[in-house]
Amino acid sequence: MTKIKEHIPSEELLLPPGANAVRGTVAEFVARYQLEPGRSHPLGAVPDEDGVNFCIFTERATAVTLLLFDRSHLAEPLYTIELDPIRNKTFHFWHIYIRGLKPGIHYGYRVDGPKDLTHYGDRYNPNKVLIDPYARGNDDALWRREDACGEKDNLATSMRSVVIDTRGYDWEGDQPLKRPMSETIIYEMHVRGFTQSSSSGCRHPGTFAGVIEKIPYLQELGITAVELMPVFDFDETEIKQYAPDGRPLINYWGYDPISFFSPQSCYCLSPEEGRHITEFRDMVKALHQAGIEVILDVVFNHTGEGNDTGPTINLKGLANSSYYLLSPQDKRSYLNYSGCGNTINGNHPITEKLIVDALEYWVMEMHVDGFRFDEAVILCRDVNGVPMVYPPVIWQIELSEVLADTKIIAEAWDAAGLYAVGYFPGYRWSEWNGRYRDIVRRFVRGDQGYIDDGRTIVGKVASVIAGSADIFQAGGELPINSVNFVTAHDGFTLNDLVSYNEKHNEANGEGNRDGNDNNLSWNCGVEGDTDDPAIEALRTRQIKNFAAILLLSLGVPMFVAGDEVRRTQYGNNNAYCQDNEVSWFDWRLVQQYQGMQRFFRQMIAFRKSHASLRRKSFFDGKWVNERGFPDIIWHGCLLHHPGWFDPNSHVLAFTIGGFVLEDMQDDTDIHVMLNMDGQALDFEIPRLTSRRWYRVVDTALPSPADIAEDPANPGEEASVAGNVYHVMSHSVVVLISR
Repeated sequence: MTKIKEHIPSEELLLPPGANAVRGTVAEFVARYQLEPGRSHPLGAVPDEDGVNFCIFTERATAVTLLLFDRSHLAEPLYTIELDPIRNKTFHFWHIYIRGLKPGIHYGYRVDGPKDLTHYGDRYNPNKVLIDPYARGNDDALWRREDACGEKDNLATSMRSVVIDTRGYDWEGDQPLKRPMSETIIYEMHVRGFTQSSSSGCRHPGTFAGVIEKIPYLQELGITAVELMPVFDFDETEIKQYAPDGRPLINYWGYDPISFFSPQSCYCLSPEEGRHITEFRDMVKALHQAGIEVILDVVFNHTGEGNDTGPTINLKGLANSSYYLLSPQDKRSYLNYSGCGNTINGNHPITEKLIVDALEYWVMEMHVDGFRFDEAVILCRDVNGVPMVYPPVIWQIELSEVLADTKIIAEAWDAAGLYAVGYFPGYRWSEWNGRYRDIVRRFVRGDQGYIDDGRTIVGKVASVIAGSADIFQAGGELPINSVNFVTAHDGFTLNDLVSYNEKHNEANGEGNRDGNDNNLSWNCGVEGDTDDPAIEALRTRQIKNFAAILLLSLGVPMFVAGDEVRRTQYGNNNAYCQDNEVSWFDWRLVQQYQGMQRFFRQMIAFRKSHASLRRKSFFDGKWVNERGFPDIIWHGCLLHHPGWFDPNSHVLAFTIGGFVLEDMQDDTDIHVMLNMDGQALDFEIPRLTSRRWYRVVDTALPSPADIAEDPANPGEEASVAGNVYHVMSHSVVVLISR
C-alpha cells in the first residue's frame, strides 16, 4: 500500500510567522488530502480543480518515493509518500493523484533500482532527490551541484520542482504570429546579457521582464524575430572554468539544460513563487503585440548531467539507458558527440516523446513561434551513434500538426564532425548556413583564389547571395531553408571580426586553447582597439559591408544583438563563461555608434520594401521584365563579365530585375556593386531608357549619407548620372531604378 512518512521541521526551518506553515504529521495529511492511484498520463505534475496528478517514467526502478515540500527554503520535506508498485504503477510509469493538493507545492523524487553498469547501464541512486523532467518550473534556492555527484545524500541541498497551474492566464487573444519564413529577420540575443548591464537602465535587468522594457528598441531596429539563447532551466551555478585570477566562471550561455519544460529560474523575478510560466508568457505576449516573433534556441543533444562523474539531477537517475547514448563496450561511459560529456538518445521512443511533448508544449501553452536546434544533427543518430536515413524524432517534429506553422531551424553539425548542411533530413527544416558565413567572411576581407570545389571566391559568394541553390536546390529545398549569418553567439562579434586577427580567450582560463582558431577575420591593420582614424573608418565600412550583403541575400538573415552598435567581446570568440561586461550589451554604444545603428535599421527597411529580396524560389533567369532585366544577371566591373574564372578578382556586381516570380509582382530594379579590392574601381551600370538609377547605399560615405533616409524612395540628390559609378575600395553600393 502507499505509505506516508511524517516530517516535523525544526523551529529554525519553519516559515516566518503569518506564512501559514504546516507541520507534516500523518494525521494532518489524512485530514487534508486523499491519495488515489492516479493516471499514467500525462507525464509530469498536472493540477486540476480537485488535486494534482503526478506521473514519471522510470525503467526497471523498484521503488519510487514522492517528496513534498511546502516552500523552497525548507531542507526537509513536509511529507514523504512511498508509491505502491502495484497500486501506483502501470508498466514503466509511476503515478499518484493527491486530492486536495494545490499548485505551488514543491516536490522531488527518490528512485531506487538496480545499479547495473554492465548490461543496461542503470544508475539508480535513492540518495539523490530528482526533479521532474516534465516540471513546469524548478527552484534552486538550496541547490549545491557538488552534492548531486557521487553517492552522498543530497536532500538538504537538492533542487526541487514546483507544481504550476498553466491554466487561467489571460493571453488577451494572443497566438503565435505565423509570419512567413521569407519575411523573417532574426536577432539572436541572450536574455540576461541583453539587459543585465547597468547601462540598460532597466528596472528588471537580466530577466524576461527586462526584455519587455527594451521592446521599443527592437521595434525601431525593425527585426521581426528574437532568437533567445537557451531559456530552458539550466544550472547557472555550474563552474565551467576558473579565470586567471582565480575567479570561478559559471555557465552563462546555458547550453546545458536540466529541464525541457521549465523557463530558466534566474531569468524570473519570483521563481520561488512558481511564476516561471507567467513571466515568460508576459514577455511573449508583449513581443507579439509589437509584431516580434519568439524563437527559442533549444538543446536536445545533451544535458547538464554531464558524464559518469557528473551530477544526478533527473534523467540519469530515472532511466539512464533510455535517455542517453551509452558506450556499447562499457555502459559506464557516455558517447559524447555533443562535446559536453553526454549525448541524448533522441530516437529512443520515450526520449522522442519527451522532445516532441516539450516542443508542442512551448507552442500550445507558451505561444512560441519557432525553435533553433543546437547541434541538431545529433538527433539523426541511432543508439550506436550511426546517422540514420529517417531519424524518427526529426520526422516527428517535421510532421507534427501542432508544429506545422512553427519555424524549425537546425544547426546541422555536431562536435564529432557530422556535417549535414544541405543534407539534413526533412524538407521544411531551415539550416544555419555555415558555408554562407565562411564564404562572405573570405570575400569581404579580400581573399583570392579557389576554394572548396574549385570555384573562385567570386563564384562562391554569388552562389550564397543567390540563396545557396548549389546546397539546397537539388534536394527540393528553397532559399528559406538557408539561415544566413556572418556572426552568431559562438565566435567573434561583428566588431571583433574586423578588429582582431586572432582570438583572445585568455579570460576563459583555458590558456587561449578554447574557441575556433580559424575565424576568417581581418583586423584592418591593428590588433584590437585603435585611435587611428583611417583604420576606424575602414572597420566601420567593413561592418556595413557585412550588413549590406547579409540583408541583400536570398534566405533568412540573422545577426547578433549588439552587432548593430559594434558590441565587442575584446577578441573573445567563446564567451560561454563570461557573465560580465564581456558578454553584456553595453547600451552606451547605441548613442556612441548611432550612425551604425541607423545603417542597420535602414538596411532592414530596404529589405522589407523589396519583395525581390525575400522571394521563396531560386533565381532561374527565365523571366525578363519590361526593362529587359531577368530576375538576376551577374557582372564584374564590366557589365555581363563576372570574374567566375579569375582567381584574383575581388569584385562582383549584379542586377535584380524588378518583379517577383511567385506572384509576378512589379518591383524596383536593384543594382548592387561589391568592391572588396584594395583600390577604388569604376563599375559600369546598366543603361535605362524610361527610368534613372538612384543611389540608396554607399558604405564608403559617412553617416547619414551612407544610406538614404527613405531607402525605398531616395531623393533627387541621389540620382546617378552617366553609365559608370566609381566604387571606393572595400565598399558596397546599391542603386534602385525609378
